[in-house]
Amino acid sequence: MTYSPETLKTMKKIFLVLPIFALFFINACESDYRPMSIGSIDEVIVVMDSTQWDSEAALAIEETFGAGIETLPGAFEPRYTLTFRDFRNNQQLDRLREYKNVIFAATIDEQTNVGTFIRAILSSDVENRIREGESFAFPIEDRWVRDQWVLILSSTSDAELAEKIRNSETSLVSHLENREFERRKQEVFRRGEQVAISDSLWEKAGWKVRMQHDYIQIADSANAVVFARYLPDNNRRMWAWWKDDVPDIDFLDSQWINATRDSLMELYMRGEREDSYVTTEFGRPVLTNPIDRDDRIIGYETLGTWRMTGNFMGGPFVNFTYYDPETERLFMVEYWQFAPSVNKRRFVRQFQAMGRTFESDSTWNSDRQNAITNRLN
Repeated sequence: MTYSPETLKTMKKIFLVLPIFALFFINACESDYRPMSIGSIDEVIVVMDSTQWDSEAALAIEETFGAGIETLPGAFEPRYTLTFRDFRNNQQLDRLREYKNVIFAATIDEQTNVGTFIRAILSSDVENRIREGESFAFPIEDRWVRDQWVLILSSTSDAELAEKIRNSETSLVSHLENREFERRKQEVFRRGEQVAISDSLWEKAGWKVRMQHDYIQIADSANAVVFARYLPDNNRRMWAWWKDDVPDIDFLDSQWINATRDSLMELYMRGEREDSYVTTEFGRPVLTNPIDRDDRIIGYETLGTWRMTGNFMGGPFVNFTYYDPETERLFMVEYWQFAPSVNKRRFVRQFQAMGRTFESDSTWNSDRQNAITNRLN
């Protein structure tokens, strides 16, 4: 499914205006000496009373946060691995509050430990909003430990809560995904990054992304670059292309993005055989969605599977198409992986995080491009 920028903004607004009164927010900073959260980045602990694990709300949570990622090749991989838990005493509750990603879910009048806990941390005003059907989802960041994402879900009935979860699937999941992208950046760059490459791209081409520590450049042209990361059983590529003097992007849609990607990969992503090159596998889902950014850049993300013509190679890809209206420049940045024996989710999430570090130089112009080109020649 493809969402328009207007739809994405509406979904974001619906989620962010949810009240979080009486939910205390503590920023993790250098003076925060609380312990770090436990659990993996892609695991979510769902805290519900055990009698509700087969409820409609539990099923809705599984269908949203636990749904399969349809753009990944190979075996089933969920958006998030869900573990349902209950608690019978404060010690068990304290343990649950140590996890990295936690969802607490119960109806507002549920007479269980989970229901009592939810009512205890919500103000009376928030409770009233739940009872009136105005709100149902309340995010909390870093409440009990550092680097923590918590979501409180509550409504007047099991069926009502399930319906609200399903209707808000995109906004609910994207809230956690955005937190994951920040965590993946830390994961990717904790061993260092190649600042010199990013600086060179900025100077010579007027754009940059943060570059992981062991990518090497394998191709360069006037308006395209290719980098590779060679590891046993886990080959990765990153390529980028850019175009100047693009006054508008009325033509830009998913069809144009994929046609342009394929034409560029036929040039720059060649296989070992003379007639082989990377192309899009349209027999599997290929999804394009707008990216919500806090700057002037207009962005689209495309996820899917690539294949090598004349060969059995293939794998996941993440493409970013960016437009800078201030400089009238169009960019593509794409990452892909060939790793048949490993799960793909983690690496695709890393690609999504790295591609979101894109920046475009607002002072760039054609005269500067020509001067750099002449100097290089």
